[in-house]
Amino acid sequence: MTDFALKAAENLEKIRANKPLIHNITNFVVMNFTANALLAAGASPVMAHAENEVEEMAGFAGALVLNIGTLTDTWVDSMVKAGSRATALDTPIILDPVGSGATVLRTTAALRILRETNVRVVRGNGSEILSLRNEESKTKGVDSLHSVDEAAETATTLAGELGSVLAITGEVDLVTDGSETVRVENGHSMMPLVTGTGCAATALVGAFNSVDTNPVSATATALAYYGLAGEWAAENSSGPGSFMIALLDALYQLSSEDVRKGCRIVTG
Repeated sequence: MTDFALKAAENLEKIRANKPLIHNITNFVVMNFTANALLAAGASPVMAHAENEVEEMAGFAGALVLNIGTLTDTWVDSMVKAGSRATALDTPIILDPVGSGATVLRTTAALRILRETNVRVVRGNGSEILSLRNEESKTKGVDSLHSVDEAAETATTLAGELGSVLAITGEVDLVTDGSETVRVENGHSMMPLVTGTGCAATALVGAFNSVDTNPVSATATALAYYGLAGEWAAENSSGPGSFMIALLDALYQLSSEDVRKGCRIVTG
């Protein structure tokens, strides 16, 4: 059985020692915050979405993070092109299907990426995950209308069908590959009040998958580290604005030993 606390500490140490390049094709709203979160954790972010460079960039990245938050047809083409290159190199691909289920464009884009590339991990809220198996499932903009538990059964089935790990984030996160399921109890209620916190979680999942070949443990430990940083940040902030800055500080300040002692990952 995996010692998730020890694995979380080891993964963070590897990121800080190796500074893996994380290639992000992400949305305009979160680029700055996502890049800063990766830097604070010890990774090296790059934001590259031009169709004529994404294959080259994906060729030497440690992980590829695809986020459809402010997508266009051209950006989807870039995502598929980068994803095809990453697939050929067996580089971890992490998909954040932001707002899938809200519009046909978003749902179709997410399904196309899943169909044409080898996505290792999908990280989303309950409604987004449900929409990937049931196109009639709706979401309110980019906010979830479904709880983690409501999407858990679908996620387990979908993970098996896709051969990918599904991570549903919420009050308690769920991570499953269809046979193994773990829950991450770290986090704080202030986190959803800052735009980009979910997208930054996905980017960190990419960083952890770049140093851990087991996508379940990589994803769960990334979310535990991030959730613990949220808990630390809440102790040193008075509202969403100060929380955002405190969260970046906490990501930087947390030691591997802090993570080992503080992460709460349970099986089942």
